[in-house]
Amino acid sequence: MPTPTQRSFLLTLTSLFPATILRSALLSIGTLGVGGWLAPTSGVAQTTPPTFFDTHVAPAPTKLPPFEVQQPDKRLSPFTGMTRRHWQDAARYLLSGAFSYVRKLDDPMQFPKEPGKSYPRNEGQVPTEKLEGLCRTLFMAAPLLKEDPNLTLNGVKVADYYRHQLGLLVDPASPSCIRPRAQNGGPSQILVEFGGLGVALFAAPEVLWDPLPEKTKDALAATMLSYGDGPTVPQNWRYFNIFILSFFDTRGYPVNKKLLEEYLQKQLTHYDGQGWYNDAPTYDYYSMWAFQMYGRLWSEYYGRQRYPEIAAKLNENFAPLKDTYPYQFGRDGHLIMWGRSITYRFAAVVPFPLMGLQPAAGTNFGWMRRIASGAMLQFLQHPDFLEDNVPTLGYYGSFEPAVQPYSCRGSVYWMAKAFLGLLVPADSPFWTATENEGAWATKELAKGTVFNKFEPGPNILLTDYPNTGAAELRAPCHQDSSDPYRGDENYNRLSYNSAFPWQADGPNGEVAMNYVFKNQQGKWEPLRLYTFKKFEDGVYYRDAVLESNKDVRLHLAEMPLPNGILRVDVGQSTAATELRLGHYALPQLAGTIRRSTRKVGNYTAQIIDNGTYQLALVPLSGWSETQTVDATGLHPAAAQSTVLNAVGTTSPDNHPIVFGTLLLWKKSGKKWTAKELLPVKNIHYAAPAGTITLTMATGQQKTIQH
Repeated sequence: MPTPTQRSFLLTLTSLFPATILRSALLSIGTLGVGGWLAPTSGVAQTTPPTFFDTHVAPAPTKLPPFEVQQPDKRLSPFTGMTRRHWQDAARYLLSGAFSYVRKLDDPMQFPKEPGKSYPRNEGQVPTEKLEGLCRTLFMAAPLLKEDPNLTLNGVKVADYYRHQLGLLVDPASPSCIRPRAQNGGPSQILVEFGGLGVALFAAPEVLWDPLPEKTKDALAATMLSYGDGPTVPQNWRYFNIFILSFFDTRGYPVNKKLLEEYLQKQLTHYDGQGWYNDAPTYDYYSMWAFQMYGRLWSEYYGRQRYPEIAAKLNENFAPLKDTYPYQFGRDGHLIMWGRSITYRFAAVVPFPLMGLQPAAGTNFGWMRRIASGAMLQFLQHPDFLEDNVPTLGYYGSFEPAVQPYSCRGSVYWMAKAFLGLLVPADSPFWTATENEGAWATKELAKGTVFNKFEPGPNILLTDYPNTGAAELRAPCHQDSSDPYRGDENYNRLSYNSAFPWQADGPNGEVAMNYVFKNQQGKWEPLRLYTFKKFEDGVYYRDAVLESNKDVRLHLAEMPLPNGILRVDVGQSTAATELRLGHYALPQLAGTIRRSTRKVGNYTAQIIDNGTYQLALVPLSGWSETQTVDATGLHPAAAQSTVLNAVGTTSPDNHPIVFGTLLLWKKSGKKWTAKELLPVKNIHYAAPAGTITLTMATGQQKTIQH
């Protein structure tokens, strides 16, 4: 049987590396087979789920209502009403939910376990689960305690509680005790949480560290440094080591400066431009809620004094965010559901308040705060956000398809990183500027247009749709199914939209915003292996191959339009294969989803309407039929949902097929015009050159050259 340290190490590894790399590590330790901890995907053999391990934590006796903005300040914040005081209210609100499980100082930060694949899955993982709850709730507790050291929740003095719990971490008699890393121990979840604890100790040492007994300080230093002065994972994880080493250096303890400097230099190599760090290998919110956040705070508390050149480089890498990152959020500030660990939700906004630490000229701080507050309210005010006073493992409510096995119930408090923005002084322009809608209120994003911002470093395309106020993201991703957290819907959708959270694939070919193919095992397999080609003349080009059969290929070209997307994809295959293309999906929010058809030119548009949005799919070429597909349990916003699918087959002789498709949307209650439903008159494919000429409804001609 593996030791608890080995379990934690392997739990971490399965979240980071493909099965081919893990196999030797798992077998050498003599523990579970490779499949035991890997999430099944289409075309991959499924394993029997483990028996549910119940931690038997009873739900809190009282239920918190959804968050309300009390006495909103519509002068300073005309869109959200949220000021710094309301951010503090929101932090106390979330923290009070966590403290509804604390009645005395010995009670751990442990919460009811949700059914599904989250951990703990055995008794050996419980101390790490408790450590996550403790360290991550400090992201919101530390800024509050810094201004109110006497904060009391559920009859418990919050500062006393955290100091007591820090002592229990190094008390061998406590069930919450964390043992020092074994001499040959690898990186683990404990390193992650101690890195976060380092942030909190830097933020409020006068409350959390200084009052501790010297014996406790020394024991904590020894334990935390045993993890910080050790191996890590070569991506955002290095910051956990960096914060541990840096904090204890400021407290006079001997630390491994050589390792600290090595990790700092290596972190800089992940930067690819436009504010994006790659997380080895993908782009996702870890660039923001890890690389950028940790770099900013490390520079503030340690780097500018001791490593000014590295701090300056980190600041240089942070600077582009004010001109790029805001376009990734909807007009209302809503977040795009994208990437692993999406259960951390509005942690993604933390760069916006941290811009206030070293205010850069030209920053529209009113827009930054409008986005950050809007994203926060997107979740805090959703009726499904809390269950048993704790945020669910999901997006709005619980949503198992988006959960990773490295998460426990307390993992969700990574979202509290947004409240580290409260460390920004009250007189910072982030707090004092009047809320505004930035580019959305200018001619740059005028109604009837579409706005593209291409970022050539990561090859990410951001698109804003002024007609609906939605933001959209496209990113190349090339992760196969052996990576259980990146080879799936978190990354493989053709695009991600703030108005339409991604829907999981279903076993019967139900698909949203991706292609699926009937593979040789008779299963529906999605595209997940993309190669970026170019962004040219408003068209985003990628190539894609089917993972299980590289002879099934698609040349993808998509053109954002004012009311949707025009796809002109060319399929090639050496065998006849069924395929399906999905639009975005609509959740059933109230009543049934209405369905209709409309003849437009020589084509027929299929339309669905859920009372908030309506979607239309117009098959232009290559498709045999369209279907309206109902789904259960696949959508993050509702149990029932509906999606429009186009259905076709590939050619058996490698003959190119042009799959032309319009994927359109409007707000519910607004009529479609003929030009909106058919903005393209003609698609002409010229073989053998492969040039596609589009004649738009305006008379303009565009050329697609794959």
